[in-house]
Amino acid sequence: MSERLKTGDTAPAFTLPDADGKDVSLADHKGRKVIVYFYPRALTPGCTKQACDFTDNLDLLTAAGYDVIGVSPDKPEKLAKFRDEENLKVTLVGDPAKETLEAYGAFGEKKNYGKTVMGVIRSTIVVDENGKVEHAFYNVRATGHVAKIIKDLGI
Repeated sequence: MSERLKTGDTAPAFTLPDADGKDVSLADHKGRKVIVYFYPRALTPGCTKQACDFTDNLDLLTAAGYDVIGVSPDKPEKLAKFRDEENLKVTLVGDPAKETLEAYGAFGEKKNYGKTVMGVIRSTIVVDENGKVEHAFYNVRATGHVAKIIKDLGI
């Protein structure tokens, strides 16, 4: 199981394809704060709710100096369908190899309907302007999580 990040850790660098197949890197956002959230699968009810919540609050988050990147193991084609069907405005990137998911501690053992399985652990990491972890939230709920982040960040 991958190590969970803690406040003060250096956020692992990543470059992943977005819904249009263009590379998106954490380094592209240097000088801005970034909310990197990890979700199991596009086009599922919980993940849709969470992505819509981030989209609905994107203007508020952007005005407060935060960019938002959603990471899942999905391929760009599925991310494009997800974005288009749900009118999502957040940047969605795919990590089919699960390397970034593992580097952020967002992939490993979890409980699913009472069984222990390997999978994506719904997580959100807030990275500061210098690439350091400001907040690390693991095992978050899809519903109400964005409101909690806004409250915790004092936005």
